Amino acid sequence: MTSSHTTRWLALLVLLCLPRVWGLAPEAIQGETLGEMIETLQSRHYEGKIYDDALSGAHLDAYIDALDPQKMFFTREDIEGFQTWRTRLDDLGRAGDLAPAFSIFDRYQANLKSRLERVVVGLPAMVTAFDYTLPEYLPLDGDDIDWAENTLELDDRWRKRLKNQALSLKLAEKAVDEIAPTLVRRYKNQLNRLEQYNERDVFAIYANALTELYDPHTAYFSPRRAENFDINMSLSFDGIGAVLQVDDEYTKVVRLVPAGPADKQGALKPSDLIIGVGQGDEGPIEDVVGWRLDEVVDLIRGPRETTVRLEVIPDKGKTEQRQVVAIERNQVKLEEQAAQSEILELEDADGETRKIGIIEIPAFYIDFAALRRGDEDYKSTTRDVRKLIEGLQVEGAEALVIDLRNNGGGSLQEANELTGLFIEYGPTVQIRSAERRVWRDGKRRRSAYYEGPVAVLINRLSASASEIFAGAIQDYGRGIVLGDRSFGKGTVQTLLGMPEGQLKVTESKFYRISGDSTQHRGVVPDIDFPSLFDAGKIGESALDNALDWDQISPVRHREYGVFSSLLPTLEQRHMTRAESDPDFVYLTDQVAMASETQGLTALPLNEKERIALRDAQESQALAIENKRRGALGLPALDSLRDEEDMVTLDEGEQEDEQSPDGSNTQADDTALQAAGEDEVEDSDVLLIEAGRILADALALTGGASGATTVTAQR
Repeated sequence: MTSSHTTRWLALLVLLCLPRVWGLAPEAIQGETLGEMIETLQSRHYEGKIYDDALSGAHLDAYIDALDPQKMFFTREDIEGFQTWRTRLDDLGRAGDLAPAFSIFDRYQANLKSRLERVVVGLPAMVTAFDYTLPEYLPLDGDDIDWAENTLELDDRWRKRLKNQALSLKLAEKAVDEIAPTLVRRYKNQLNRLEQYNERDVFAIYANALTELYDPHTAYFSPRRAENFDINMSLSFDGIGAVLQVDDEYTKVVRLVPAGPADKQGALKPSDLIIGVGQGDEGPIEDVVGWRLDEVVDLIRGPRETTVRLEVIPDKGKTEQRQVVAIERNQVKLEEQAAQSEILELEDADGETRKIGIIEIPAFYIDFAALRRGDEDYKSTTRDVRKLIEGLQVEGAEALVIDLRNNGGGSLQEANELTGLFIEYGPTVQIRSAERRVWRDGKRRRSAYYEGPVAVLINRLSASASEIFAGAIQDYGRGIVLGDRSFGKGTVQTLLGMPEGQLKVTESKFYRISGDSTQHRGVVPDIDFPSLFDAGKIGESALDNALDWDQISPVRHREYGVFSSLLPTLEQRHMTRAESDPDFVYLTDQVAMASETQGLTALPLNEKERIALRDAQESQALAIENKRRGALGLPALDSLRDEEDMVTLDEGEQEDEQSPDGSNTQADDTALQAAGEDEVEDSDVLLIEAGRILADALALTGGASGATTVTAQR
């Protein structure tokens, strides 16, 4: 052993033997929690993965990445020093020793504090000196760069980061003399919040760096997160109905709770980054870049029937495309997520009008408390859908579209029961435990069911229970699946209590009756619709350490074959319509434009090049919008920001407002209306196309569905 190694080991022994009188220190209960968590992960997780030396090294890398994903605080010397722990985290963890977690965090906190203090002091002079004519670029992904060799290299990375932020504000028409103060406030906020880290925060980061190595749905919840910051605002929560997570220094929208305030408002989208929060209709917007997630949630939450304004950008590389979204807070109730129905009257290829029933199911819900009480009128997805089918048939519906878009899942029992409304009897899902025992569930007794044509409409946010239902309908040949490939979550989690907090652990996997897993690959539609969701960012396949797709033995089941012979003709007619339908062409063009910009790996820090990039994107978007307007016989727009030509349709007709920094708030392209009598219809082109496909099926079969009314059986 060299003298340098000896010195390092002696220093480490001193560190482990002396009481911690500086920085943060773990509490005994956290060490106990870590030990129990490791034992539970090894014994109950589906993969049965052992926390050994190899996983210890991966845990170290994941923890470092969680602290410094953009490689802005640690140098290569820091990283090499941390390698002392590389094969020891597993042994220390079983003993409840959290010294590595807190020692690494101490270095991170010290580096960050020093950096932020220097930034706050030096920003005014730096902003003045920035030269926006130089050919410089800022990498967008920390994975694309190595650790800095020294502090001088880190200094240059920070200079580019600050230059990018200053340029973004400049292009957003922020007054020149306000750019430096705005950034100083932002970094003072980060500096203030750095001092607010506590022992539970450090432990949660360290614990989740380990759980994420098992799979993306296994996670540790600190007491605060478990009790107050679950952010799934689906029952009695007063808020906006959005699930959020930290994405570097930003707060990212993961998904919207179906039928919640944000979902109803329509402007906030999954993957949006929240950079500011304002209270009421006119309150100042507070910059929240770099804030703790729980503090951002605190600002967003509030009493029902009050307004919160969110300043958002669509992506880290599109900071100039900011807009302000006003959402009225409310209670997100189970009743508001209940299934709903409507009738669409559409002409088939022969010109005959067909009535297509639409049933939208935002979630698979059941009131377990009422069920346990013996309440005969307890609420559930299946009971509600059964009534809706009966009502639609009374109104003359000849076929049904089951709309599962954005349905993130819910009760497995309800997915099984709902499938039973569309088959005579048989299995619906297979579940395999960590011990590899397979259990099957489904409809065990023959009974009346809806026999008419069925289409299931899904998208990238249709997950879990939605995938079980859609997969079963597809496997039975009972209906046609339309839309985008689903999310791909085919795992089941259990929430377990720990000495401190809770552990959500993946214990089993779903399989279709075909034997295919829904995991990772999701459900593949019979007919694809264009999707604006980036599969590289949304879905199981976009998550690290997702469990693999695999197969088990299929289950014998009936093949109804409702669409098997019709599918080629239905797809051809769909493609013919899609080529000429202005709204469908518009959506396809939007998808193509989005895919072109996904390859952006670095932002230009040259002002002219940055403006050219922005203008090219806006010009392409304007061309797509005007192409649709021309096909609809409407006048072309000169600019997407032309307030005289466009007003928003959200919550009534209100003129576009300007954000506090002076930039125009660009309205969502799907909710635009020309001033005067010319209107762009804000219709659901995908839902209408699903109805048209069913209308084609009715025409091809003569409309003789032989549909049987489903009667209540509970």
